[in-house]
Amino acid sequence: MADDVDIVRVIARAPLHTVRLRDLKTFGTNTWRAVDRLTEQGALTRLIHGVYTAPPDGRDGRTWKPPFEPAALAIATVRFGERRVALMGVSAARHWGAIPRAIGVAHVAVPRGGYAPAELDRGGVVRFVPRDLNRLDLVVDRTALGEGMVTTPAQTLFDLIVRRDRDGLAVEIEGAIRNLVPRVKATEFEEITARYVRRGQALEKMLEELRGRDAEVG
Repeated sequence: MADDVDIVRVIARAPLHTVRLRDLKTFGTNTWRAVDRLTEQGALTRLIHGVYTAPPDGRDGRTWKPPFEPAALAIATVRFGERRVALMGVSAARHWGAIPRAIGVAHVAVPRGGYAPAELDRGGVVRFVPRDLNRLDLVVDRTALGEGMVTTPAQTLFDLIVRRDRDGLAVEIEGAIRNLVPRVKATEFEEITARYVRRGQALEKMLEELRGRDAEVG
């Protein structure tokens, strides 16, 4: 029989405090019964079908709601592996405080495509965006569920400009772009745009704006 304390301990020590039920098979074939019981007791929280997280700091999972973006990152992490996914686009903007209000969709960069969006039990949809993470500017930063990767403010600004109309969030994206500008240096943005043959007018305009601002400050 699976030991409840051991199950919680394993989940709490996992990346972003999250595991898939199938990854707990070493505890036996009836582990799902213990996980269901622990969820009912508030020791665990179910994010989506078959994916569970251990609430941090001993919080009660029956009332505690994991922040949306960290939960999205955790779901992608259990599917693709630690340090192989990253918050990007509007989700990175939310992480950096560039979008003040919560939104119902998260974007996570993953190493390969073909995965349907995932809908969290407590609301919100996670979209898995295939990207070559080696071409992205990323940092490891702390989230409410632990450390994970997120695109830098400069990379986030680039991604939002390229995909302004994504998921009907044009208003939120325009606001995020203006809020990110003060955090991005022209040299950082130029390094990112230089990786692409075609920059487009919007990127060129932003680069000129950043250059002009930095020249005035310098």
